[in-house]
Amino acid sequence: MPVIVNPEACQDERGALLAYLDAQRGGIRRAVHGLTEEQARSTPSASALSLSALLKHALMGERGWLATARGTVGDPKEQMAEWEDSFRPAADETVEVLLARYEEAARETDAALRALPSLDATFEAPRYPWDEGGTRTWRWLVLHMIEEIARHAGHADVIRETIDGKGAFDLVFETGAMPEPDWSVLER
Repeated sequence: MPVIVNPEACQDERGALLAYLDAQRGGIRRAVHGLTEEQARSTPSASALSLSALLKHALMGERGWLATARGTVGDPKEQMAEWEDSFRPAADETVEVLLARYEEAARETDAALRALPSLDATFEAPRYPWDEGGTRTWRWLVLHMIEEIARHAGHADVIRETIDGKGAFDLVFETGAMPEPDWSVLER
């Protein structure tokens, strides 16, 4: 997925990290652009996941890590159930609903990161099957979120292209995330 990052947002480390995180979020948001609910819920590739499932998982993952960093995680069994449920959008979790929730989660994450006195601030991460737990910095958290969202954005690219042939650049230009460049400069 093309990463659209405003260089002006990268004047300091925190701004750069948030800009790159948002660019990866954009990849997931654009992947569902213009699709019907049926298309967004379809599983046309070798993956068992749909674009709606990836969107829900990304927003739930971001919310989960923010709760972890804030020390507000609940019962580990409930956490596991939420994680498993994050791959299955409910009937009322339409693309529109999931996009709105993702925007809200992104605002919460961004506000929390901007409010920190330092990205060196730490929190304790519990042990999960996918993470050994231990002391983490908020810098680690935002880098981990960038990594995870980028992985899912790439996954979304493959699913979307399988649905209707639209690649990442097609969606970037179609949504106005950036203007289509003058390709003729490559012909020289």
